[in-house]
Amino acid sequence: MSDKKSNESLRRLPAMHKILNAEKGRELTEQYGRQLVVTAVDEVLDEVRKSLLSLEKKEKTGASLDMVLDRVENHLAGLAQTSLRRVINATGVLLHTNMGRAVLSKKAQEALLVAASGYTNLEYDLERGERGSRYEHVEKLLLRLTKAESALVVNNNAGAVLLAINTLAKGKEAIVSRGELVEIGGSFRVPEVMKLGGAKLVEVGTTNRTHLADYKQAISDDTAAILKVHTSNFRIVGFSKSVERKELLELAHSKELPLIEDLGSGSFLDFSQEEATVFEVIATGVDVVTFSGDKLLGGPQAGILLGKKEYIEAMKKNQLARALRVDKFTLAALEATLLEYLSPEKAMENVPLYRMLNAPVEMLREKAEAIATEVNRGRERIKVIPIPTKAQMGGGSIPGQEFPSYGLDISCEGKSPMELEGHFRSLPIPIIGYIERERYIMDLRTVLPGEEEVIINGIRLAGG
Repeated sequence: MSDKKSNESLRRLPAMHKILNAEKGRELTEQYGRQLVVTAVDEVLDEVRKSLLSLEKKEKTGASLDMVLDRVENHLAGLAQTSLRRVINATGVLLHTNMGRAVLSKKAQEALLVAASGYTNLEYDLERGERGSRYEHVEKLLLRLTKAESALVVNNNAGAVLLAINTLAKGKEAIVSRGELVEIGGSFRVPEVMKLGGAKLVEVGTTNRTHLADYKQAISDDTAAILKVHTSNFRIVGFSKSVERKELLELAHSKELPLIEDLGSGSFLDFSQEEATVFEVIATGVDVVTFSGDKLLGGPQAGILLGKKEYIEAMKKNQLARALRVDKFTLAALEATLLEYLSPEKAMENVPLYRMLNAPVEMLREKAEAIATEVNRGRERIKVIPIPTKAQMGGGSIPGQEFPSYGLDISCEGKSPMELEGHFRSLPIPIIGYIERERYIMDLRTVLPGEEEVIINGIRLAGG
């Protein structure tokens, strides 16, 4: 575009006062407030100017008052929409880290609403009428459920490990097997956390094999603790060996050292032969146990520390605990989640993670067939086929284990699996499935009750 034409196009842009005084401009100002609308108009006009000055832009588009107002309205709608949105998890990964891991129980959701809608007794003792401790809301429950001597909750499991190391091994040595020096999601590396905690890392054994003798030889006068780490979503198979918890505990106690065990995920329910429950680990006498609140517990993000009173109490006095402490929302959701476990049978029903995990495959198959029948009726472009699938726990919990499930194989004439994936991701309530062998698939094990209708409508929209 020539300089002369560019200048003409720029001069024809509507002025700020005309935009604000137009009928739609006044409506937007009433809805969003003058300052936000003025900012949006400035940003839209700037975009239009850049577009008009572009050499590739031949048409004088985007210059009319109505068009600018439409763009301002869309811009404001985008600004006003929260980026954290509800999505439908149709991946079959129950604890999907990218989607917030555990879905909270109904009671936990209600507890969050109570905590958000008014003042609470977060640090106020109602019986004594004086300041109390925020941790009292969950500590007694944790002790009742696990039989531990003491408990503390921080913001996540990485924080729990950091606090334990900083309290018990700062300036001294902590021994860890090389096979447990893992990196998990979000670049959480065990060696880096130990370094940050102020402990000197002493590696023993090899990547695939560590023996009790390796630990024995590494213990010195400067050793402060032995750390055992759950390898989360990493597993060594074949020619491998690790030291059992009981053996490691006997060694640690014979040298008057604490054994810290990072479980990663910690379950209160005995549902997997491969994972010990938190109660079982505490019962063996492990001095400090850490695990996440938002994995197999099915609660909010939190790092839970359980163990011997002398060690946990020392952590409570550590100044780092203040930086890692949890807020009223975490405590409200965690307390409500823990209350579910007072009755294990009810927890299986009420905690969404276990309800999804225990859903019969036959029920999922019937649900898949019902959706397919509803969508395929009278639609030639769309084809939905119910298929067997494999679900996973995710979140670094019970790695490698799959669960039989059922889902939908969705195809649409004129659209590739990648295009279908983009379509479902762009819906008002995004649906996240996956592509496998050039097929777009939705797994129904992770679809919550009531979300089937959203899926049906989303599939229909894909077919036009």
